[in-house]
Amino acid sequence: MSGPGLLDKFAPVAAIRDALAATGRNPTGLVTERLISPTLGIIEGRETILAGTNNYLGLTFDPACIAAGKAALDTFGTGTTGSRMANGSFASHQALEADMAAFYGQTYGMVFTTGYAANLGILSALLGPGDAVLLDADAHASLYDGCRMSGAQIFRFRHNDTAGLESRLRRLGEQSRRALIVVEGLYSVFGDVAPLAEICRLKHEYGAYLLVDEAHSLGVYGATGRGVAQAQGVEDSVDFTVGTFSKSLGATGGYCVSNNPVLQLVRYTSRPFIFTASASPSVVATAREALNQVSNRPQLREQLWRNAKRLYAAFQDMGLNLGCTVPSPVLAVRFSQRDEAFACWQGLVEAGVYTNLMVPPASPDGSSLLRVSVSAAHTPEQVEQIIAAFAKVVMPVQQRAAESVSAA
Repeated sequence: MSGPGLLDKFAPVAAIRDALAATGRNPTGLVTERLISPTLGIIEGRETILAGTNNYLGLTFDPACIAAGKAALDTFGTGTTGSRMANGSFASHQALEADMAAFYGQTYGMVFTTGYAANLGILSALLGPGDAVLLDADAHASLYDGCRMSGAQIFRFRHNDTAGLESRLRRLGEQSRRALIVVEGLYSVFGDVAPLAEICRLKHEYGAYLLVDEAHSLGVYGATGRGVAQAQGVEDSVDFTVGTFSKSLGATGGYCVSNNPVLQLVRYTSRPFIFTASASPSVVATAREALNQVSNRPQLREQLWRNAKRLYAAFQDMGLNLGCTVPSPVLAVRFSQRDEAFACWQGLVEAGVYTNLMVPPASPDGSSLLRVSVSAAHTPEQVEQIIAAFAKVVMPVQQRAAESVSAA
């Protein structure tokens, strides 16, 4: 009896790993040896500006957040040693759920140990066999996995294509009333936002439900930092809002808020909620204080946008091939060749700037790219250093590529 063995599937993975190792610097294994600040670390023995951390408000070193975490360690110890359904539900977990609901102006809140678990837990509970989910093609892996785990029919539509979404809804007919539309507010790879106003119109017209993942837009978009739905004035049309504490709040964990009372019942059906140990009290305390900072320090959001607009304008002036058409805290520079992207990533590391390298199959549309996420904690001087590094390392590569296309 012959054929592929159980572990043969790892051969292509090993080939990719070996190819990366041969370059002398593996982007999946780059280590930050020491952190100096939210935006500065030691990588390969030298000071490096951290320009790919999703630390949008720079709260990871905030004194009040650190003090809250330390106080919780002293009071509640290091961990809960159990799930919320067993022995791991503390008063602070309930307080964080109430805080999240109040922040969003919603009735109900639910928190999970990670953002990934939140998406798995909510989607697998809301959906089931016989239901339909309409999922944006560029949605995060956790949203895809939650939909698959549910057993519902999955219908992808092209990224931000509302005509494609409507076509899917129309073909569903009466089943559209058992359909959930799943999109993100701010998409974390290319830095573009969902056309939520039009999506909400379609949701109402066809009787579907809508879930919006505001993981990367919490604290970033909207008058009070509630996300893209707030910025576009459609919060009342969103049935479920999910997100994470690991971006703007600088902690770990995930959440869902809603005005629908069914969210209270999800606690009894969501396997990632029932069978996962609850978040450590120190993490919960840190997240609560960070949420307080979002509410009471709008200047953080203002500084973030000043940095984002400056970087976007500079990248545009360089003629870089960007993934978004308006300023965003996430800027992706596209490359036609993977080798070009990798070489630029290495050059930036050597120039003291860390960015995120994304290549197929990790990138949504099969392109290769470098991703920068801006922080309110980046000083104007650091922003200018990032710009200077891109001008030296990336701009010449992109110019040569553009000239080659023109000549062809």
